[in-house]
Amino acid sequence: MVVKRPQVAVAVLVPVLVMFGIGLWGIDRGGMWRDEAVTFQVARRSLPQIWQLLHSVDAVHGLYYLLMHPVLALHPGEVALRLPSLCAAAATAGLVAALGARLARPRVGLWAGLLYAVTPMAGHFAQEGRSYALVAAGVAASTLLLARAVTADAGGDGTGGGDEDQEDAPVGRLARHARVVCWCAYGGVVAVTVLLHEFAVLILLAHAATLALARMPRRVWRDWACAAGAVLLVLLPLALVSSGQAEQVAWLRPPGGGTVERLLRSFTGPTQLVLGPYLLLIALALRHPFTPPARRGELSVPTVALPLLLLPPAALIAVSRHWPLYDDRYVLYALAGAPLLAAAGAERLVLAARRVGLARREADGLMRGGLMRGGLGGAPDPASDAGPGLGSDSDRGPGLVRGVGVPYAATLAGVLAITLAFVSQLPVLREDRDPARRPDNLAVVSAAAAQRMDPGDPVLFLPSLGRRSALAYPKGFHGTRDIALEEPAPVSGTLYGRETGPDELRRRLAGLDRVWVVAEPYALKPAWYPSDPTERVKLTVVGEEFVPRAEFVRKGSILRLYVRRAPAM
Repeated sequence: MVVKRPQVAVAVLVPVLVMFGIGLWGIDRGGMWRDEAVTFQVARRSLPQIWQLLHSVDAVHGLYYLLMHPVLALHPGEVALRLPSLCAAAATAGLVAALGARLARPRVGLWAGLLYAVTPMAGHFAQEGRSYALVAAGVAASTLLLARAVTADAGGDGTGGGDEDQEDAPVGRLARHARVVCWCAYGGVVAVTVLLHEFAVLILLAHAATLALARMPRRVWRDWACAAGAVLLVLLPLALVSSGQAEQVAWLRPPGGGTVERLLRSFTGPTQLVLGPYLLLIALALRHPFTPPARRGELSVPTVALPLLLLPPAALIAVSRHWPLYDDRYVLYALAGAPLLAAAGAERLVLAARRVGLARREADGLMRGGLMRGGLGGAPDPASDAGPGLGSDSDRGPGLVRGVGVPYAATLAGVLAITLAFVSQLPVLREDRDPARRPDNLAVVSAAAAQRMDPGDPVLFLPSLGRRSALAYPKGFHGTRDIALEEPAPVSGTLYGRETGPDELRRRLAGLDRVWVVAEPYALKPAWYPSDPTERVKLTVVGEEFVPRAEFVRKGSILRLYVRRAPAM
């Protein structure tokens, strides 16, 4: 299959620009939520302080914090916080397009990249100051590198598998060097990706399935196993450290009955207008009669995209039924498989329609008196069905649609269909840019504190993680006194600071006539009973010795003023 580089460049560049534009829209939504606030306050610490923190908590995000450190050192703001995720999402759209162009043809890549860009889930995480968009980019890059490494391996040692005496020939050495470079690049990208988030290691399972489906020779399996083994060795120290910090995911619950359906709608689009055609195109991509079977050792879109789409989520969901670890964001990187399959299905639909058109014209020619030599009635070019099940780039034949070549008309029709899908999902995308869509908005809490608290007012955070609003937006709490704090978060090597002991806290509260409490909603419910003695003292003293006077409630946070009870008569 002859692929023109300008066509590939356009197919890659357009999705990058579209994803960047969609992600840039509303990126400054006016507030960070709790997870972004952790990134913001940790990445702005000194490198020794970040390293100290990772020994006790959040080791799984350690590399991401280190990468964000110089970014926020240049400009500590919400847009700067999210900009790396936006760039990573745009790169992922381009990598998906490049993968589709490599495995099939440029227009398949263009469609796949655009489908990725207009998917609301991709747009959501393009505006999250967390590592998930970067992980998705790493997985897409590693999958593309896998395809290149397999191609380099297909040439063997540059000798066509001939006499071993030719091993030292210049061509053989160059081919062997290229193969080593490809596999080292693949292993390096996967290693960095799994260090960004260790659950990305499941991509190795998907890639192994790809090699198995493509019936790769033993040499490819050997080289891949070496790269995968190196990745696991790199991941091992992080896995050992993070296993001791398992309380960080204690909030997760086993997947429920709607987990798979919710993930499916996230991957393909939440609106029914998009979901139905999307699933139909994926079904076409997986239907054998539309394509000859791939040759042994040859990658195709289904052999790459299907394991990527299914295996990481399926494996994590299965494990989470016994050890809850699953959340949709942890498998964002598997999203890339869905647009690749849908674009492949659209391509097969185009090829099938083209065959029908050629057959009709040929039948019309026969009815008019015979075949027209060299025209549309001639035998279709066999190359049009070549390649990994999706046809060549030539699309020969003078068939035109009102002056537009059939290949370009089909490409534009696909782009128009994706545009309609984008328009139908605009309400979803617009709603996602509302800060109220996040679990909380710490900027609102800080603004409320600034309006209601006076300098010198005592503040009690219940539990201690409620301090995140003050850490993310300290101006709102400027001049107030944090009654329970013993050692600030950066110095103590913790996320939210080290608090004083229960006896000292009782003494401090005893001298107060009023106190502001910034609480998580669950902390004010009677059923909550904390294991930490300091948290229990907060509940006991405030509940027994104070009464609420004023309250400000926002999603995820409660700001309440307590005054001391009047003495009993």
